[in-house]
Amino acid sequence: MKTAPNRGFTLVEMLIALTIFGMLTAAGVALLTLIVRTQATSERLLGEVGELRRAGALLTADLGQAAPRLSRDGDGHVRPAFIGGNGNGVLLLALVRGGTDEDAAQRIEYRLQGDRLERLAFAHPDGASAAVSTVLLSGVRQIRLRYRDRDGGWQPVWAPTNAARLPLAVELLSDSAARGSVRELFLVGTGQ
Repeated sequence: MKTAPNRGFTLVEMLIALTIFGMLTAAGVALLTLIVRTQATSERLLGEVGELRRAGALLTADLGQAAPRLSRDGDGHVRPAFIGGNGNGVLLLALVRGGTDEDAAQRIEYRLQGDRLERLAFAHPDGASAAVSTVLLSGVRQIRLRYRDRDGGWQPVWAPTNAARLPLAVELLSDSAARGSVRELFLVGTGQ
């Protein structure tokens, strides 16, 4: 009598197939882990670039609409049209942003609070109105500012003899652990 031939796989063939399947599975898991890490890094970097661009856009808009208008603080003391620190103090910039017909002028201040660059927008340029605070950059280690005067020189602080005079440009150097050192230049007002 004839016996039927064996159908199926031998033990060695099964072990080889399982080894290949295990190697493919391990490679797939490693690839998936790499993709997840890359995506998390990309999202973090895009968030940091977005934060920097938003801060730059607000500074461009505020400084571009700076008005040569004196203002008064909450105690009634006259403030210059533009106050520019060098980055060592809490107050970095203070200016009056000129308004259009629909939008009234407002006082804008930029401050460094700890490791955060904040923008404070006051409803009115004069008096002690409430401010809306917005965090523009976080993780800031240092900020340095310089101001371009009418003679083409760069000044470490803005303190002109004419309180209504604005600088022509502002240079902002920011340093953070995440972004490194970033240099930005902004035009101020209409360049008058």
